[in-house]
Amino acid sequence: MEKNTQTLYSQIDKYLSENSSQIKKLNKGDIVEGTIVDAQNGYIVVDVGYKSEGIVAGRELRSENVDWRELRPGDTTLVYVVKPEDDKGQLVLSIRRTQQASAWIALEKARKDNSVVETVVIESNNGGLIVEINKDIRGFIPTSQLDASRVYLNGVRQVGKDISSRVQKRLNSLVGEKIRTKIIELDREKNKIILSEKMVTQARDLEQREKTLNKIKEGDVLKGTVSGITPFGIFVNAQGLEGLVHLSELSWDKVEDIGNIYAVGNEVDVMVIGISDGGKRVAYSVKRLQNDPWSEAIAQFKVGDVVKGEIQKVVPYGAFVRIEKGLNGLIHISELSDKLVKNPEDIVEVGQKVDVKILSISSTERHLGLSLKEAGKKNTVVKEESVEISKEDLADAVDSAIEEEISIKE
Repeated sequence: MEKNTQTLYSQIDKYLSENSSQIKKLNKGDIVEGTIVDAQNGYIVVDVGYKSEGIVAGRELRSENVDWRELRPGDTTLVYVVKPEDDKGQLVLSIRRTQQASAWIALEKARKDNSVVETVVIESNNGGLIVEINKDIRGFIPTSQLDASRVYLNGVRQVGKDISSRVQKRLNSLVGEKIRTKIIELDREKNKIILSEKMVTQARDLEQREKTLNKIKEGDVLKGTVSGITPFGIFVNAQGLEGLVHLSELSWDKVEDIGNIYAVGNEVDVMVIGISDGGKRVAYSVKRLQNDPWSEAIAQFKVGDVVKGEIQKVVPYGAFVRIEKGLNGLIHISELSDKLVKNPEDIVEVGQKVDVKILSISSTERHLGLSLKEAGKKNTVVKEESVEISKEDLADAVDSAIEEEISIKE
């Protein structure tokens, strides 16, 4: 009796030690291969080596890759574990979710590799776009992660009244469009996928930027698009390389209102005048592609000429006068009148047309020294020694004028 018992225990140990006889451990979400045991109308029975056979029924039979109606006992197929054990103790399996699980695995790989995911817009809401990635798998692209050109006029992000309604209209118009994205967040358990189009377009822009940066040099002329407007100049994107055209490089003439000259989206030719910090700072110029009116001005005017001008700005030390486009000068306070002038506004005002005499022409400083009082003296040629203001005072005035012009531009 004892010998028989020992033999039985030995046989049980041998059976349990064999891998083929061990019962598999299954978890929800596992994908395993099984053998068809039975196929009936509306369900199939599958043996996956578990403690009980599994059931695939109803909608879990539907799959684009497998037609369950063609399955026969003895056939093998991949199945997805929905529940290792339901309320009745049955193993619940799915063929449909095998395809979906494979898609999730592919998406997890795409996130890890930072690769592009193709999507189709199926719906829009206040926060962004709902897109379809694969059948039964959807994702969400927040408005902030869309390329600005899809959402905002001229591709520039805007804020303010009525902007949200206009943005929503543009989002609605995107339904049905294909969008290339990258994955920001992926949570299979919560069926949550957050995507970004900007990550794709920015990568493309960075690639274009590097190509442009590697082939250009100072003095090159590029075609670009105005990407932003500020009080101190405009930003231009030229072949993926964004740079600043400072106010002082927009025109040879003074620019009072940039918005009257440029708008976001305008095409413009620019000259590269500076590249620093490995391309992080790029300076462009528009005016250097234009004729310098100063060169023409010094050819047609000379010291002693009386010319017509318009008062542009009145300052404590005098008044700025525009002679013609690109040609400006300063009337020092001492040259406003033969009488002592304490406040230039007592003599001239902005917009007033005046006759002025040219006292000096500085090519290096691109500046004219002007006199209002001398212009009224007929047939008088002003010599350097007869000018009432000293060289030192005139130099100080010119320096102040230059600083004032710079401050105006900025």
